[in-house]
Amino acid sequence: MKDLMPVPVDQLIYTMRGHRVMLSTDLARLYEVPPRVLVQAVKRNLERFPGDFMFQLSRSEFQLLKSQIVTSSWGGLRRAWPYAFTEQGVAMLSTVLRSPRAIQANIAIMRSFVRLRQMALTHKDVAFALAEISRKVHGHDEAFKIVFDALRKLMQPPPRPRKRIGFIPPRQ
Repeated sequence: MKDLMPVPVDQLIYTMRGHRVMLSTDLARLYEVPPRVLVQAVKRNLERFPGDFMFQLSRSEFQLLKSQIVTSSWGGLRRAWPYAFTEQGVAMLSTVLRSPRAIQANIAIMRSFVRLRQMALTHKDVAFALAEISRKVHGHDEAFKIVFDALRKLMQPPPRPRKRIGFIPPRQ
C-alpha cells in the first residue's frame, strides 16, 4: 500500500474538532475514485454516517488546514468543502465502497489508526513513568529537575495558532 501512495497513510490523518480524521479528497485518492463518487456513495447511505463518523469542514477549517499543509494540489475553486471521516466513518466506508482497491486501502488506513493509538498510549506511559521517577528523586539533585523539566516540555503538544482579532484588510 505504501508503494501506491506518494504520502504514507499516517500523514493523511489530521486532528480536527477533537477527532483524528481523514479527508474525503485523500480517501478518494486512496480508493482511486473521483471525490464526487465517494461523496455520492456516502450521501446514498447517509444513515450509516452520523455526525461522530463524518462532518463537513467549514470554510475556516479548510483554510486553516490548507495553510498548514501547504500543498499546491489544494488550489482552485470548490463548490463544497471536503468531508472529514473519523476512524469509525472510514470503517463504515468499507461497507459502502467494496472494490478490491477500497478493501486494500481500508486495511492500510485501519492499521494507521491503530499505530497512532498505540503511539498515544506509549506517550502516556512515558509521561507516567517520568512523573514516578521525578517523585522518587525529588529534592535529591537540581540536575534531575532540569532534565525532567526539559522532557516535560518536549512531551507537550505544539501550541495552537491564535485566532487574529480585528480587521484584516484584503490582499491586493
